[in-house]
Amino acid sequence: MNKTIRRASVFTLLLVLALLGRATWVQFYDGKALADDNDNRRNAIETYSRPLGNIIVAGDAITGSTRTKGSDLAYKRTYKNGSLYAAVTGYASQAYAPTQLEGIYSDLLNGTDPQLKTVMDTVTGRRAEPGNVLTTIDPAVQKAAYRALGGNKGAAVAIDPKTGKILAAVSTPSYDPASLTDANTAGKAWKSLTTDKDKPLANRALRQPLPPGSTFKLVVAAAALEDGLYKNVDVPTDSPDPYTLPGTVRELPNESKSAPCRNAPIREALRYSCNNVFGHMAVQLGQDKVRAMAEKFGFNDQERDVPVRAYASVYPSDMDEAQTALSGIGQFDVTATPLQMAMVSAAIANGGKLVSPHMVSQITDSGGEVLKDYDDGADSEEVVSSTTAEQLQSAMETVVKDGTGTNALIDGVTVGGKTGTAQHGENNSKTPYAWFTSYGKSDGNGKEVAVAVMVEQSDAARSEVSGNGLAAPVAKAMMQAALK
Repeated sequence: MNKTIRRASVFTLLLVLALLGRATWVQFYDGKALADDNDNRRNAIETYSRPLGNIIVAGDAITGSTRTKGSDLAYKRTYKNGSLYAAVTGYASQAYAPTQLEGIYSDLLNGTDPQLKTVMDTVTGRRAEPGNVLTTIDPAVQKAAYRALGGNKGAAVAIDPKTGKILAAVSTPSYDPASLTDANTAGKAWKSLTTDKDKPLANRALRQPLPPGSTFKLVVAAAALEDGLYKNVDVPTDSPDPYTLPGTVRELPNESKSAPCRNAPIREALRYSCNNVFGHMAVQLGQDKVRAMAEKFGFNDQERDVPVRAYASVYPSDMDEAQTALSGIGQFDVTATPLQMAMVSAAIANGGKLVSPHMVSQITDSGGEVLKDYDDGADSEEVVSSTTAEQLQSAMETVVKDGTGTNALIDGVTVGGKTGTAQHGENNSKTPYAWFTSYGKSDGNGKEVAVAVMVEQSDAARSEVSGNGLAAPVAKAMMQAALK
């Protein structure tokens, strides 16, 4: 063999070996990455080759699947009362990544979760039958919140204090997830939803922290009682009125100039929502003690899964005394979600113990066999002592009976609550946020519920925006539905 042929043969052999090496690399190393790539249409074809599993509320499926026409994606997702449950389900779309429970449990719902595989599935490599997600949502409470919020921009959450079950999670304005399910029509709906100034895709219940205003005073009061700064809610406080923010000439005003806020006990300070009392109290305690209490209630938790990842509610660090005073009334850089403020009321109502909130009860296989039970042994933590909890319950009940929260009164129910009106915009130039957090305990059947409502924007005149006027009626409707 001459030299030229020999060199050509060696070069050709090297090319063949390179091709074999590359094929082996792609097959065994890059194969899974390519298979899992979102741009690999085979995944979508496989996912939607048959009906998905369902999300269940009170025994009824609120999702479904329907056959498509003229598409290589055989099925698409459908929703029952989609706008009502959008903050819970999210969406499963042929065009966009799934969100909320649809996203978290996508493998379970499409049959690729390893928990679903039988021995035969493993042997044959066949995809398992899809599983189902059973939620803790109470449809009556969900509907009550949705209807009561009406055309307002806002959110509401209800929790069973004893079990941590989330009974309702509503965000308005909402959207219909069905508008995003079909790849052929989803683009137009997506553009409309993402450019809407009211942000209907935002989950305000779990993922939009805003200043909580005076509802945060419950946290400061809890810190003062636990610290021993004040022995009970009826001991006079050291609270000058007017109170000048430390290091400034600015006075911290009270909403009602005639309210008896000078040296007011915690009960009366919550009843009249005295800013001077809680601003000064936060400075007396110091930001570290207030922060420690806030974190016991759940603030600054970056990994709060319900199982949807909730955005962290924040109590800030590195404040001066004037900023600490403002933090004591739920302003400055303090933020909270409705979920967080419902957790505050839930812990107080439950004797000081906070049970981890969750909106999924169980996940099952296609035959109904339970794969995981989230209600079994839900974590609980003592936030405050039972004595402190009883003191705060008593004060919150005064707020509703004879204070700023009278719109939450319900016959035959013991209701405790706290209103809040949070400033918004530079120099309070924008419409304030209206808050109300509460608990209700039925005097007849022993049921309990904790609620938080936030109204971000409404048609009410600025002078009419208040927690009692806008948020308390929503909370009342939710508590009535939960305690039947």
